[in-house]
Amino acid sequence: MAEQRTIILDCDPGHDDAVAIMLALGNPGIELLGLTTVGGNQTLEKVTRNAQSVLVMCGRDDVPVHPGASRPLLRPVEVAEGIHGDSGLDGVELPEPTRPVASPHGVQFIVDTVMGAEPGAITLVATGPLTNLALAARLEPRIVERVREVVVMGGGYHEGNWTAVAEFNIWVDPEAASIVFDEEWPLTMVGLDLTHQALATEEVERQVAEIGSDLGEFFIGLMAFFRQAYRENQGFDDPPVHDPCTVAYLIDPAVVATRKAPLVVELHGEHTKGMTVADFRAPAPDDCRHQVATELDRDAFWRMVVESIRVLSVADERR
Repeated sequence: MAEQRTIILDCDPGHDDAVAIMLALGNPGIELLGLTTVGGNQTLEKVTRNAQSVLVMCGRDDVPVHPGASRPLLRPVEVAEGIHGDSGLDGVELPEPTRPVASPHGVQFIVDTVMGAEPGAITLVATGPLTNLALAARLEPRIVERVREVVVMGGGYHEGNWTAVAEFNIWVDPEAASIVFDEEWPLTMVGLDLTHQALATEEVERQVAEIGSDLGEFFIGLMAFFRQAYRENQGFDDPPVHDPCTVAYLIDPAVVATRKAPLVVELHGEHTKGMTVADFRAPAPDDCRHQVATELDRDAFWRMVVESIRVLSVADERR
């Protein structure tokens, strides 16, 4: 187990974002300072409410939710209704938020938090389009040298899902992704090549069901909808649960194998816009600040997720 990591989770919940929140809250290896939300899987209003509802389900509505960018830097809004439904979290009954959203704006919260902490203290984890991170780096460039690491669920070095070569989070706002990838901070890309290994199988659901909690049933309801959506839209028998892989990597890097490789985002190709290009032609240069996730220890990953749901469920029972 690695040292505890202090993070801001920039997200667009989203079924797999919800699981990432559960893992971050239920594992002692993570200190979650707050959630920032970004338009992605659904509109900003919907994903922000989803973030609040997931925190209520986890018994952690003390975690602040800061709404961020509602649209990409240059492109029109595009959502993933076919995967996540009209609400962004279809398949379950969402509890009403118990606390209002926090101020300031999500981008300003990122800037203020990083600038107010010791250099190297804060890790930024992004599981949606990278609009907020790009705006934060432009608003206050000094955060780049102060951030410990940026961990992105997005892209892929051999796989796409929204197009033949582009993953949804990168496709939605490729200009923002290009800014984030081009900055000098260390960046780990947890892309589809890795996250397609994180399948929520019936065995995983059985283990969660054995917990016997409302949060466990919430997870199972999310996965039931997610499974059907992935079967109909992408031909998966079991749904890949992308976003918590970023958090698992921070909890225990041994669970997610990585390889250094320079990365760029394609902005202009007629058929390749939004593609993340990893250069594997030779050993990466010594000053390479990028790495890509390659292989997942599936059993260890799902043990983490199941245990986090168990921990949150027990804590909720004690309240």
